[in-house]
Amino acid sequence: MASGIFAILDDVAALMDDVAMMSKIATKKTAGILGDDLAVNAEKATGFVSSRELPVLWAITKGSFINKLIILPIVFVLSYFLPVLIEYILILGGFYLAYEGVHKIYEYIFHKEVEKAAETQVPPVNTEEDDDLDDKEKEKIKSAITTDFILSVEIVIIALGTVLDKSLGIQIMTVTFVALLATVGVYGLVAMIVRMDDFGLMLISKSKGKNSILLHLGNLLIKMLPIIIRILAVVGTIALLMVAGGIFVHYIDFAHHALPTWPSIVREFIMGFAGGTAAFILYMLVMLILKTIKGKPATNI
Repeated sequence: MASGIFAILDDVAALMDDVAMMSKIATKKTAGILGDDLAVNAEKATGFVSSRELPVLWAITKGSFINKLIILPIVFVLSYFLPVLIEYILILGGFYLAYEGVHKIYEYIFHKEVEKAAETQVPPVNTEEDDDLDDKEKEKIKSAITTDFILSVEIVIIALGTVLDKSLGIQIMTVTFVALLATVGVYGLVAMIVRMDDFGLMLISKSKGKNSILLHLGNLLIKMLPIIIRILAVVGTIALLMVAGGIFVHYIDFAHHALPTWPSIVREFIMGFAGGTAAFILYMLVMLILKTIKGKPATNI
């Protein structure tokens, strides 16, 4: 009986070794999109008052875990019974990501002056102001969770592609590990980024004298935070377009053969921008038609 127990333990150890090895390979395969995921979600998790940063980030993180709980079993079932359907889901998700990227560019170009003017105006006293802020916060959280869902689908699919020739048990454990690592790793780093200024203030409070290293380091962290946030906003937008473009290049025949001599990074960005522009124009036309049917004037997107 003892020998049977040791045999089971040996099998478990061998299985865990396989899972560890395949998880390492899958993590390397998904490293690129994890970087994009970090940039996108860091940009979406910023822009809140200091006291709301961590609660908002926690809400997004919980949404990300729920996304994984939804995605993982569905992907395993579809991969077994309807593998071709996964490609169509990825393509639709790619168009959504591309739309998000183009929408951000549109807002930056055409709404920038409006936002600056609004910032210079004295805000009116309004009893519904808190409710408006709550609505904006909920809207941004919802958008972040939606984007996370699509990025999570691609992470899961890429990770699954590295273990398709393995047993179902190894597939489930490997892909689940990579998916959870993506959530914990990405949002852990995002939390560190958004709290840089608070950490800088703590270092300043503990510093002694004007030439203290802690004082200079604290000031540096505080000054670097808005710069990092701006960089992440730009990188996040580019990442959305490149992730989408990568999906188009891999799963759409026309995009796959377009611009064959161009560098892959440039191709993916162009394909993502083109797909996002098409999706954005289609969305605006649909909204215009719906508002015309309802007899209401079209508002800004």
